[in-house]
Amino acid sequence: MYKIYRKFLIIFIFFINLSTLQAQLPDGFVYLKNYIPDIVTELRYASTNNFTGKPVPGYEEEIVITTRQAAEALQKIQNELEEKGFCLKIFDAYRPQQAVTSFIEWSRKPGDTLKKQEFYPQKKKRNLFNLGFIATKSGHSRGSTFDLTLVNANTLEEVDMGGSFDFFGAISHHNYPELTKEQISNRKLLKSVMIKYGFRPYYKEWWHYTLRNEPFPDTYFDFKVQ
Repeated sequence: MYKIYRKFLIIFIFFINLSTLQAQLPDGFVYLKNYIPDIVTELRYASTNNFTGKPVPGYEEEIVITTRQAAEALQKIQNELEEKGFCLKIFDAYRPQQAVTSFIEWSRKPGDTLKKQEFYPQKKKRNLFNLGFIATKSGHSRGSTFDLTLVNANTLEEVDMGGSFDFFGAISHHNYPELTKEQISNRKLLKSVMIKYGFRPYYKEWWHYTLRNEPFPDTYFDFKVQ
């Protein structure tokens, strides 16, 4: 019954909202909820729960924007995961260039270490760019990159990945050796299904995936998330 209801909900929302909502976005971009109405989200950069400790410029609403091709691929991933008892949870997707620029400005303020203990306790703030945890140009701004994890389909609780999102350290690497069997299995499940549907991982961040055949490989957009 749930599957039938969900398919009906997807069709209903798609035809009712698509024409009105998508008119606000640049050509090629979509709202992910039009493809996965029950997607779980926690856009960290729209809140204070991120490594800067403040809402990030460019994030006006808690809404996930991505390219059409990435949304279609993620829809297939969600369908397969639900058969296994899991769902996706999105931490970030399209990211305006102004947000990336704000990260650069933040890095130049040595006294602003509000979230150091939570996100980068063993790293010097000024080294985060050189270490590859933050970039001056982000794939997120091209529209086909996601930061995500898995949740239990019944409880919507995050599964144990052996490290938290946006933690700047070795534990976030895919090949980190000191994980439990459960944590290794959870990371492997996410990685395998993302790769199956055309995404490539980033070896330093277990949560970070980019669509291989992204439609805008050389364009960094700056419209707001709203």
